[in-house]
Amino acid sequence: MNTLHIAKKEIVSALRNKSTFLFMLAFPIALMLILGLALSNAFSGSIEIADVKMAYKIDQASPELAAGWESFAKAAEESGIEIIALPPGQDGKQAVIEAQYAAFADVSDKGIAYYDNSRSTIESNILQGMLTSFADRYNLQAAFASAGLSSQTGDGQAPAQLVKATSLTADSQPNSMDYYAVAMTTMIALYAALNAASLIESERTRHTIVRLSAAPVSKAEIFAGKVLGSTFINAIFLVTVMLISHFAFGANWGDHPVQVLLVLVTEVLMSIGFGLAAGMIFRGKASHSFLLIFIQIASFVGGAYFPVTDFGGFIGTVSYYSPLRWNNAGVIETVFGGDAAPALQAAGYNLAAAIFLLAVCMFLIRRRETI
Repeated sequence: MNTLHIAKKEIVSALRNKSTFLFMLAFPIALMLILGLALSNAFSGSIEIADVKMAYKIDQASPELAAGWESFAKAAEESGIEIIALPPGQDGKQAVIEAQYAAFADVSDKGIAYYDNSRSTIESNILQGMLTSFADRYNLQAAFASAGLSSQTGDGQAPAQLVKATSLTADSQPNSMDYYAVAMTTMIALYAALNAASLIESERTRHTIVRLSAAPVSKAEIFAGKVLGSTFINAIFLVTVMLISHFAFGANWGDHPVQVLLVLVTEVLMSIGFGLAAGMIFRGKASHSFLLIFIQIASFVGGAYFPVTDFGGFIGTVSYYSPLRWNNAGVIETVFGGDAAPALQAAGYNLAAAIFLLAVCMFLIRRRETI
């Protein structure tokens, strides 16, 4: 019961502190809006390309190759790509140099000679990929034919599925607002450490530490009440940020809200343990300075401001162990991959770190005369 009373007191104190309340809500929402809108193009996975033209000439080709090429050209045109046969006497290479076409293909039984325009890189890559796919499929059918087999089904009408392609990435990918909704929420969870650093120190500055220690309440109850109250109020902040990002900005939080909340709550608990430990070791303003530096470094290398890639050397090591990185990865993979396992793994890391840090704090408290 004493623990609940202390927790209630911490919650009421936090709600009365308007500066903390505004910071924990306004700061992540403002950053989410600014970064989400400013970097929207960086998360776009599509680009519009019009008028892709490829010229071709087909000579000394077998009937099978000619028929296959005709089918390929028809399918390409249905996709919006013009496959144009050059009239006799026209130089395809010169036409490409003059930018009349993005590429030129000289097709024969010996292979496909491909020439592209270096000024049309994207179009050229698309055409080269299509030609490679056509060549691979034609070679595969030729191999079947040479072995006395058929690439057709038993009724001879529809082509058999010779190769099956499977994507290893999720069909759904986060846009800029989705990404920064997650990143800002996990980042503000780290800031719970700043408030936690003053949970004990504030009793000293207000000169209430002696009365608190003299009260018929154990150190364990005081400690548990403060941790419980701080965890609850920070969890409320995070849920509020999530709801605003979803309903105001349209951020996607997926179909596993329980697992996502588990990650965030355990991250808050870990942050509180880290903040308490820093407050007991450094004391006063030194603890806040240390925590601010740590949070900014962890946020930068952990993907709060931009999606992180694999760094090398020392930076790579720091990035790998950033709590923000594994929490971002766990939430994003669960939200957009549909699998709750990454979230549970991240929550497990958070919980293990929280237990260790809180145990250290309790050990330091027991060694003191007062809390």
